[in-house]
Amino acid sequence: MTTINPPRARRDRPRIGRALTYVLVAAIAVVIAVPVAWVLFASLKQKGEFYGSPWVLPEGLHVQNYVDAFVTAHMGQYFFTSVLVTLLALVFVLAVSVPAAYVIARYEFRGRGVVEVALLAGLFVNVNYIVVPIFLMLVGWDRALVDVLPGGFFIDNPGVLSLVYAATSIPFTIYLLTAYFRSIPASFEEAAALDGASRFQIMTRVMLPIARPAVITVILFNFLAYWNDFIIALTLLPGEGKTLQVGLLNLMTAQKAAADYGRLYAGMVIVIVPVLILYALIQRRLIEGMSSGGVKG
Repeated sequence: MTTINPPRARRDRPRIGRALTYVLVAAIAVVIAVPVAWVLFASLKQKGEFYGSPWVLPEGLHVQNYVDAFVTAHMGQYFFTSVLVTLLALVFVLAVSVPAAYVIARYEFRGRGVVEVALLAGLFVNVNYIVVPIFLMLVGWDRALVDVLPGGFFIDNPGVLSLVYAATSIPFTIYLLTAYFRSIPASFEEAAALDGASRFQIMTRVMLPIARPAVITVILFNFLAYWNDFIIALTLLPGEGKTLQVGLLNLMTAQKAAADYGRLYAGMVIVIVPVLILYALIQRRLIEGMSSGGVKG
């Protein structure tokens, strides 16, 4: 019995497709890596080196740019404020969203459909469009409490900024976690209930570990949203306690006037590095979460 081999052109198609995929991925990696590397090298240059070719490597490791940016330009203070605001916002949003998503996904109760529709509607609200009403609301609250708190409380408060971040990201977080909780088979809950676990124990000790990839995903997306925010932080923190993004704008204005770009690029590296570190730490679990389901072998 003879076998019929497919035409060579048809057999080569998968190889060509893979090759094109590798080329495309490599091109995207270069487009991303080159600007990051350029900023890193520029942050180590002295003032006079910027008058030559921008592609020349720095003559030495001029780490004084980082010292000046971190101390003299107060980027260290702004960095601490950004870390505090981001961590508080993540704690707030997870403390509310995880139980809410679990209840919506696994329990039947009156009004659940209305709650889900309201959360879906929140996905279409861009927080940058409502930052002015939020600011006016907080100013009104400060005026109402002027006799008790003359210095104000709601404006220029990193804790309040964290609450605003968390509140505006709750719809997205609950939506993503709800979808993942619904994909987990009920057999996990039934087995835990037979062992005498309470509803809270089932959520924290059984369902939450299984949903860890989804939790890591929302942590990454929310971290990027909080860390990179500029408009809300600029509006709600008008005082000295600025976040890193707002502080970078001030540094950019000052260094352009002084024509000293080394300190400016050092400030940019300070902003970029935490994001790269976080992604390096969780990227494997993030990829696992995209390819895994609720049932484990």
